Amino acid sequence: MALNYVWISFFLIAFVVALFKLIFLGDVEIFQRIITGTFDSARVAAEISLGLIGLMAFWLGIMKIGEKGGMVQLFSKAVSPFFHKLFPEIPKNHPALGSILMNFSANMLGLDNAATPLGLKAMKELQELNPDKETATNAQIMFLVLNASSLTLLPISIMAYRKEAGAADPADIFIPILIATFFSTIVGLITVAIYQKINLFNKVILAYLGGISLFIGGLLFYFNTLPQEQISTISKVGGNVTLFAIIVSFIALAMYRKINVYENFIDGAKEGFEVAIKIIPYLVGILVAVGVFREAGVMDYLVEGVSSIVAWFGADTRFVEALPVAFMKPLSGSGARGLMVELMNANGADDFASRVACVIQGSTETTFYVLAVYFGSVAIKKTRHALPCALLAELAGIIAAIIVAYIFFG
Repeated sequence: MALNYVWISFFLIAFVVALFKLIFLGDVEIFQRIITGTFDSARVAAEISLGLIGLMAFWLGIMKIGEKGGMVQLFSKAVSPFFHKLFPEIPKNHPALGSILMNFSANMLGLDNAATPLGLKAMKELQELNPDKETATNAQIMFLVLNASSLTLLPISIMAYRKEAGAADPADIFIPILIATFFSTIVGLITVAIYQKINLFNKVILAYLGGISLFIGGLLFYFNTLPQEQISTISKVGGNVTLFAIIVSFIALAMYRKINVYENFIDGAKEGFEVAIKIIPYLVGILVAVGVFREAGVMDYLVEGVSSIVAWFGADTRFVEALPVAFMKPLSGSGARGLMVELMNANGADDFASRVACVIQGSTETTFYVLAVYFGSVAIKKTRHALPCALLAELAGIIAAIIVAYIFFG
């Protein structure tokens, strides 16, 4: 299992680096910082899990209403032709297709709090189709890699951080993020398709991908004609109105079909509570490993190494200051966000490196967190090709972010 070796590597590399600092640099507090970091990371992991309980209970309760009322089945039918080609293992009109669509939609709208419970619901439904309960199926891997590729249409939070940092035009990173995240998703899709021998030149797949591309292109054109204030307003209102409309439609259809709405909500909420508790060990494991890796200073050495290599080739090194965000994002979303804010505070929001950091933050995902939580929620131990495919998509997003930043701001 790839995650097993990565997890071990975090500790071993951190130990070697810390030992080097202690012996050769005289840093006598390095191991104290690492141990303190393990305590802090474990606490944060537990707090995140406990914070998820309410969200999981509510959203899985709503999804149970959607299943019993028939709305999830309607969503499944809408995407069935396309998803049937990408997820051939899933039976036609299976509820998992609706849950996957809901998760993707929430991610694209930037509604992270809703996306996670919906994604965990999808994983549970996919696990019911899994003949080997400890090994990830092709469908689970495709879902997770696309989820981890971070296809985001409305990067509201990043624009808000830029505004707080005094950016002249907080929305100037909007189009670069869309372009970069589109590339990360396409690379993730192609990589998994190669592993799973899926024909992406199928007429149905090309038709849906073409339609999605036109839709994204239309949104790009429309938002590009609006001032930043209007973009923020439309994005916030549109995303939340859409989400609440979905909730109301689930309840209304279930009521129309004379389903006991409240009892079904309670049944789903109980499932959400169980899932939230189950993921605590997996979350503690990955966040503690990340904390050790960070406190040992390994991240600093990685950045310095890349900077030296880039300078040796005579290339422009202005983007290197943003690399800590790129290295941190697969490991910790909050850590990467903190580094992005620190860089904007130090250099200014309109500094080139700050803009690169914002584009990277918006076009990449917390890969190790996503894999640990989603696979952990259904007790998957053998993740097969999920991690390499997700990391390739992550790498594509980072490279695209840097290139696009040079095109727009260089």
